[in-house]
Order: sequence, then C-alpha cells, then structure tokens
Amino acid sequence: MALGSAYQHKLAEKLMILNDRGKGVLIRIYNIKKTCSDAKTKPPFFTDKSMESSLKYINKKFPNIDVRSSTQHLGPVHKDKNEIVKFLTGYYLTFLDVMEFRDHVYELLNTIDACQCYFDININYTFTKNYLDLIVTYFSVILLISRIEDRKTLIALYNCAFEMLQGQSDPSFARLSQMILEYDSPLKKLGEEFGPHTKTVTDALMSLHFLFCRRSQSAEQWRGAQLLSLYSNPAAMISPCTSDTMPCEYLSVETMERWILIGFLLSHSALNTYQASLELWKLALQGSHCVTLIRDDVLLIHRVTEEFFGSIKGYGKRVGDVKECKEHFMTQSGQFHRARRMYLRSAVRELETILADEPGLLGPKALYAFMALSFCRDEINWLVRHAENVTKTKTPEDYIDVHVAELMFLIEEIRVLLRKNLPIIQRYHLQYLSKFDALVLSDIIQNLTVCPEEDSVIMSSFVSTLSALNIKQVEDKESFDFRALRLDWFRLQAYTSVQKAPLSLRENPDLGKVMNLIMFHSWMLDSVEDLITETSDLSIFCFHVRTFEKMFLLTMEEPSALRYSIAFPLACTHFLNSTHEMCPEEVPHLLNCSLGLCNSFLDEMSKQTSGCIIDICAEQCNLSEKLLPKHCAATISKARNKKLKKAPPKKTEPEKEKPGTESQRKDRSVTTNMDKLHLTLCELCMSLNHAQKILIFDHVVTPAEYLSSHLEKKFGRALVSLVNWRPNTREIQRPSEVLSAMRAFLCTLQSISHLINVDMTRTIRSTLLQQTQAMDANGEQTITALYTNWYLECLLRQASGGLVVYSPTMKCFNDLPTEMSGEQGLNADEYTDASEIKALAEMIGPYGMKFLSENLMWHVTSQIAELKKLVVENMDTLVQIRSNFSNTELMPSLLHKLSAPESLLKRMTIIGVILSFRSMAMEGLREVFAHHCPFIMGPIEYLKDCVTPDLDIQVTLSIFELASSAGIPCDVDPSLVTALSNMKTEGSSLDEEYKLACLLQVFTAVSLPLLTADPLSVYNIQIDGYNNNIHCLAKAIIQVSAAFFTIYHKNIEIHLKEFLLMASGSLLHLGEETDKLKARNRESILLLLHLIVEESSFLTVDMLESCFPYVLLRNAYHEVHRNFPTIMSS
Repeated sequence: MALGSAYQHKLAEKLMILNDRGKGVLIRIYNIKKTCSDAKTKPPFFTDKSMESSLKYINKKFPNIDVRSSTQHLGPVHKDKNEIVKFLTGYYLTFLDVMEFRDHVYELLNTIDACQCYFDININYTFTKNYLDLIVTYFSVILLISRIEDRKTLIALYNCAFEMLQGQSDPSFARLSQMILEYDSPLKKLGEEFGPHTKTVTDALMSLHFLFCRRSQSAEQWRGAQLLSLYSNPAAMISPCTSDTMPCEYLSVETMERWILIGFLLSHSALNTYQASLELWKLALQGSHCVTLIRDDVLLIHRVTEEFFGSIKGYGKRVGDVKECKEHFMTQSGQFHRARRMYLRSAVRELETILADEPGLLGPKALYAFMALSFCRDEINWLVRHAENVTKTKTPEDYIDVHVAELMFLIEEIRVLLRKNLPIIQRYHLQYLSKFDALVLSDIIQNLTVCPEEDSVIMSSFVSTLSALNIKQVEDKESFDFRALRLDWFRLQAYTSVQKAPLSLRENPDLGKVMNLIMFHSWMLDSVEDLITETSDLSIFCFHVRTFEKMFLLTMEEPSALRYSIAFPLACTHFLNSTHEMCPEEVPHLLNCSLGLCNSFLDEMSKQTSGCIIDICAEQCNLSEKLLPKHCAATISKARNKKLKKAPPKKTEPEKEKPGTESQRKDRSVTTNMDKLHLTLCELCMSLNHAQKILIFDHVVTPAEYLSSHLEKKFGRALVSLVNWRPNTREIQRPSEVLSAMRAFLCTLQSISHLINVDMTRTIRSTLLQQTQAMDANGEQTITALYTNWYLECLLRQASGGLVVYSPTMKCFNDLPTEMSGEQGLNADEYTDASEIKALAEMIGPYGMKFLSENLMWHVTSQIAELKKLVVENMDTLVQIRSNFSNTELMPSLLHKLSAPESLLKRMTIIGVILSFRSMAMEGLREVFAHHCPFIMGPIEYLKDCVTPDLDIQVTLSIFELASSAGIPCDVDPSLVTALSNMKTEGSSLDEEYKLACLLQVFTAVSLPLLTADPLSVYNIQIDGYNNNIHCLAKAIIQVSAAFFTIYHKNIEIHLKEFLLMASGSLLHLGEETDKLKARNRESILLLLHLIVEESSFLTVDMLESCFPYVLLRNAYHEVHRNFPTIMSS
C-alpha cells in the first residue's frame, strides 16, 4: 500500500479512539449484565406479573414481532409503552454502540491487514499494544453480550414500545437483532471473523515470546538473577537503568496472558502451523485458570478452550494439550506463585528501604520501582482471581496467603515514594532527555538511509522538543506535557510499520528502541501518576469483595501481618480508577463500595487496637489491685503469729504471690500475656499511624478518628465494668477501689499514648466527662448512674426501712446489728465513710454529684407530696391546733383527732436521711473541689460569705447554687428550693401553698412526742443519734422549712421560732404523761430540740431557752449518758 494512503488511514488515531471507546462500551455492557442478573435492580417490567406473558411472546418471536397483529399478547406493553421507552432507551443505545463499535473494529482490522502492518512489541510498542488491546476488548464485548440472558427481550421490548409510539420500527433494530442472533455462539462466530487476520494476530503475539518467557520465570530463577536488587552490583547502583524494551519491563503479565490466550483462541489455526506459537500458548495456559474479561467477569480458559476446540474437527491434539496444561496448573501453579510472592516480599522490601533512605536513586532506578509495582500487582491479581474461581483443588492453601497484606503495603509505600520525590525524578530525566536522548536520536536520524519528508519533519520535531528542555523548568515547577510528542511517535510507528514504507521500523529497530527509551523518560516528566496507576492499580478488589474481606480477616488473625493491615483501607482509594466517563451511573455504587469497605476495615482495626489497649489497662489494673491495703491483712496476721510464736492453722489457703513476682523471669524468651499484648498493640498502632488521612473519591477518611471513637466507647465500658454491679446480690465495688482501678487505667493509657496517633488527653477527658452523666454517648449506663441507683435503691432504702443508721459522729451510715435487724447488712460503713464519699466525688465529679442530688431531690419531693396529702387530710384540725395551741383543755382532744401522725414522722425521717446523705456527698465534693481547684474555691466561699438577708432572694439563690455546686453548705438548699417550687399543686394559689407549709410545720411539731413510744428512740452516744434515724428529723425540718419559706418569700427565722415554740410545748407536756410506755424515752426525745437548733443557722440556744428550760436538756443529756452502759449491756 502506498505511503500516502498509510497517512490517510490514520491507524494510530483510530486505534487510540476505538480502544477508549471499546473500554467504555465494555463497562456499559458489564453494567447492564449486572443490573439484569439481580432481581432487585432488574428493569421493573421484567418482574411485573402482568408483563410476563408479553415477555415470553417477544422472546419466542424474536426478531420477527408483528406489533399490529399481536395486540392480544402485547396489551401490557401498549399500556406502559411510554415508561418502557423511557426506561430502556439507555440499554438500547448501549447495544447500538456495540454494533457501531463492531463495525469500526471490522473496518480497522481489515485496513491493517490490507496494509500488511508489522507488529513487534519490542520495537513499535504502542502500535502493537493498542492492536492487541483492541482485539481483546472486542472479544470481551461480544462475549459479555452473549452472557446477558435478557438481551433479546431488552431490545425487542424497546422496539415494540417504540413502534407503538412512532408507528414504525427503529431503523437500526433489524441490524441489531441480526447481530444478537449471530453471536448466540460467540466463539464460533468470532473464530470465523478472525480467520483472515490470523497471520497479523500471530505475528503480534509471537513478538511476546521472549518477553513472556522471561516474565514467567520461577522464584528460583528470579533469586539467581537477583531481580530488583540494587545490591547485586553496587558499582552500578547510580548508573541509569536502561533497556531496549523499557515499557515492556513493567508490562503486566496478566495483560500478556490475556492477549495470548484470547488471541490464539480467535486465531487457533496458528497453533497447528507454528511450533513456537504452540509453545507460547501452552506456557500461558499453564499459568492461569481464568482470564479477566472485565472486573469480576472471567473466562475459564481451560474449560472454554477445551469445549471450543472439541467442536472443531482435527483439534484432538489441542484438546489434549489443554487438559495437560490444566493438570499442570492444578498441581504446580499455586506453589509457583506462592514462591514468587515470597521472593517479592523480601526483594521489594529491600528495594523500598533503599529508595526511602536514598531517594536520589529514584532518578536512575525509577524503572525498578515501576517493575516492582507491576510484579506485585500481577501476583496479587492472580491470587484474587483464582481464590474466587478455583473451587476444586487438593491444595486450597495455595490460594490463601496471610502475608498478602505486606505486598499491598509495599505497593503503597513505593507509590508514596514516587509521588513524594517527583521533583527528583523530573530533574534527572529532564537532563537525560535533553543531554543524552536528543543527541542519540539526532545521530540515528542522520544515519537513516531513507527518510521521507513527512517522517523527517516529525523526528526533527522530537529532537528540537527534547533539546529545548531546561532544568529551570523543574525548579520553577512548570507542568510538562509530552502527549503531543507521544502521539506523533504513535503515528510514526503506524506510518513506518506498513508494508513497503520508505522508512521501515523492521529494518531500523534502533530507532524504535531509542524512541521507547525516550517515551519512558517523557512519562517520568508528565505522567508519573498515570504510570503509577497503570502498574499498581488494585481496583480488582472492588469487584471481589468477599475475597478482599477474607484476606483482611486472615491478616488480622496473623500477628506478624498486623502492621500491614492499613494496606486494605488504602487499597480502597484505587477503586476510583474503575470509573469511566461513559458509565457515570455506576459511580455511586463504586463510591459506596469503597467507603463501606474502608469504613469496615478501619472499624475492625480500631476495634482490635482499642480492645488490646483495654486488655493492657485491665492487666495493669489487676496488678494495681494487688497493692490495695485490704490484701496486706494476711501478711500482717502471719507476721503477728510468727512474733507470738503461734502454730499456723492446719488448713491454710495456698500462699498468694506477692506483687512484683510477675516481673521476675529466669528466661527473657518466655513471653507473658502482657508482652504479647504490647507487641500486638505496637503492630496495630504502626498500621493505624501510617496514614493520617485517606482520600476516597472526594471523601477524607481519618483512621485516628476511628480509633478515638472505639477507644472512648471501650474505655467507658471498661470503667463501668470496674463498678462490678451485681443486681441479684445488690453488691457493688467500693468507690475507693474503683477509683484506684480507674487511676491505674489512666496511668496506663497515658503511658502508651506515644504509640497511638490519638489525642489521649482529649479521649480521657471526654470519656470521664461522659461517666458523670446518666447515660454516655452510646446510651449506656455510666458509673454515675450505677452508684446513684445503688445508693438510692439499696443503701437509702434500707436506711428508710430502719436497717441502716446514719452516724453524725462518724459521718457515715452503719448497719444495725444482725440481732436487731434480722438481716445480713450491706456493710454500709464501707461505702459511706469520708474516704469512700470523697472517692465517689472524685470519680463522678460535680456533674455526677448534681445528678445524684437531683435524684435525691426527686425522692424528697415524692415524700413531700405524700406529706401534703396528710396535711390536707388533717387541715381543719391543724388550723384549730395552730390557733388554740396554748389552750391546754382543748389540745388533747384536737391531737387525738389527727390521723396518721406516725406516717408523717416516718416520711420526715426518710427526708432527713436523704438530706443527711446529700450533706455527706456535698462535703466529699467540697474536699475534692478544693484539692483540684483551690483558686476557684476561694472566690466562691468569699462570694457566699457576702450574702446578707437584705440581698435580693434571686441573687442569693444564684450564689447558693454556685456554692452548692462546689459542695459548700448553704443556709437554704437551692436544689431543694428548685425541686419544691416545681411541685406546686395545680389550681392552688401561692397563699394556699404557704398555708400548707405552715400547717406541715405545725403537724410535725405536735407529732414529735409520739416518738417516745418507739423502743428504738434511744439516744446512742456512740453515733450521736438514734437507731431509728429520728435525729435526721432535725435536718429535714430545718431544710424543708427554709426551702418552703424561701419560695413563698417569708421570714424563715420567724416561722422556725414558731415551730420551736410549738415543739417545745408539745415535748414539755410529756412530763404530764402518766403512761410510762408512752414516755419511756422522754429524755432522748427532748434532745431532738437541741439537735434542731444546732442544725439551723436561723435558731440559737438563747431562742430555745426562751421557750424550753435548758436545765431539762442538761438533765436529759446526763440521763442518756448514765443509762447508755445499761442499754449496751442489755
């Protein structure tokens, strides 16, 4: 063919355009196949029951469907014709694109045959690669169409609906339906089509022979040749790495296998003609069981080839060859690739270490980096393909690799190195192009015997472009673009590869080799990112999710592979490379898949890391627990017995190991559980700390945030578990022990914070702050909730039932002796002494104490509500008592009318117990607050001291609320004021509420004498109170009265004086009581008046003496102390 026609045919441009177009068409066909194979994503008409008969009819009559005479069968189609056309237009146009693509491929392949083009991957690399890619793409498109079960129904249904709307069939339907019918047996039809192209295809494939054989070497051969080793020849370490076939060095083996196996499947006659072709084909068959068509759609090459050749007469030997190759694959290929992966792990690790240490070597040795990427990617892809598609094998372990994460990690490391050191690569190769390549190319051009003017112009432009390069361009960070130069070289390859071209590449191979070198060097300036994607894309995982997840789980189970586990989330960034502009509808799916997998991987890694951290903390907590004072009792007892020379008991418990023995080891190689945990933590942290952020499509994922979130959640749960709350037995850990364990946790977390790329201080603060609330961020119970519940529902409930006594002297609650209560106690003193309350305040802080206080106030208000009911029930009598209190004749009859005064006293006592406990809690909070924030406590105390009676009540309450939050006691309890002000009865006025408060005070005052009848109403000088907790009445009376009269803006002192007067009068009448049982504890009850005065800041002893003789109090104290030994002995 004449040279002019070679220029006119534009072979290079057509190959480039058709390859890109074919890839887009292939992805669209794949998308249709996936959509139609899933019942959830199928077009709705295919799952509609009413449409079922119509679809069967269409499929049966395809392609000759008479729409006008088939109204009976196509009624549902006519009804939904608009929706059908609208929905199926995209599908139909895709099939038309396939037909158009096929026509252009036909034309181009015929033109190339007519031109008798010369193909050699080593010389005209771009031309040969694009030619073979086009054949494989075309084959894949046709084969994929034949795998769409509903292909006939799709296009016929659209055409029927189209004809119903337009009155005529779609113009392209006839040709399209004919194409669909022709490819019902795709291999047979394609074999016939490629018969005329056999020689050209075979020549192109045979140029791969040397390259493919070299790339199919075993790990032992690689090791012998020291592949990818920079140490193999130290003297040449800085020498440029060159090759006559630069782009072929990192060409994917998977791609070559696909070219060879599909190429010879189409041009199979060459296998019977050329022995070299047969050898190359058999070598490829031995290497793979399945060939990727697109994504997860594969061609099971042994089975397909055997079936196809079995249908051709005279191919019995080839069928035997296929069986032999399959047997070879099944027995040897798994071990072969396992050994190669093992070699690559060590070789690429060494290469990455050297390049990271000396990035300047990326200039002369950039090719090594891309070869390493390509080799690793090939092995990973092989493993993924076959792990999913090889199901029957005697050696399943060959398709499982727990160390595959290391290869993936090394790929990511080299990718990062190439991107990070791009200026080094550019600087080196720019000088190479301008000062070496340009000169060599110029010499070759001058030595050409024949060079047409058009070719001369192109090559001269190459030399001028390369010579014009300047190092300043790199320094100024100019962007390079050599796409025009590479396209011109592609064109020149096409011009010089046709038969009878004046300048023939076949006769001038040096030109091709030099230009291949120049192309690689140009890529190093403007297309490093494209080359990285070409050699290391792992987007195959997006379509083999099950295998991807299985590999990840195996990695997480292998301790030595944990440090590489970050490679799995990083691999999710590759999924973007699978998108194509011709199929935008699949982008959301790819985005969701990549984000979902990345999220699940990071979630699992963070879960294991946080679990490991908590396990370490738990171990340290156990060690800390051994140091608690309670464990020294046995040691002290043993020492005491030894000193007293007592014989040890016969039955003794085995001696426990003393703290510190766990650190004593005779052999350091013996690892403890703590050693294993620390090692695992280090490995996991190395992985999570590797990447600060991961960019997936337009989303930024931060691994540290996953760890922080999991750590907060597990740390919170671990803290709650320290409480050791057992509802069945009502047992809970002492606050001081929990605080000790918590401090061990915190110390451990801070000690290992250097390993974790997490703001540990923020995590600790956040978690501890959540523990001061009723529920944490996950809606789970907290330490605050558990202790609040225990103190209210267990301790205070027993105190309310008279089983636990509050001791003002010891400032704690004590169990009544078992002989008095008849029940096993809670050991209340172990939970309520000053150190325990202080520990509780330390753990739950002011917020937790506020929550505890609010719950206490809720119980107080519920008791107040019942008290109000009693007051309302006795209102008339109480009004008369208040107005006739000094009438000694009328009072006995009025007192007799009162109903349930014992209930009143009982409820007031419960309120007193609750408020006493709250007072203890506030005192503990005050100590903790003063210790942590003395600079804040001082101003608060000063502000509280500035409160005067003349100050506005709202300002006073605000100051008291501030003081109360720091644990400082106040004359009026702001929490109680708030709680009582929120429980006003609906429909009642302020005056009525005030009246109820006054009458409640009266009711309480006149009911006090009834306490003498209770045998437990004996003043106990050891606890400075009574065994039935009635000493808590003083706090209840004073604080409830102060709160009520603050709400109603009344004078607290006046009302308390009134109460004191009535209470004194009532108790003085006990002297007139003739019934000794009713007055048996008179002296003890008289002391209540003194306790009430002591409790209140509004009352004084002088006020008491004005209405109650102090001599009676003195005598009462004397009598109580005199009788106490008698009571104790009884």
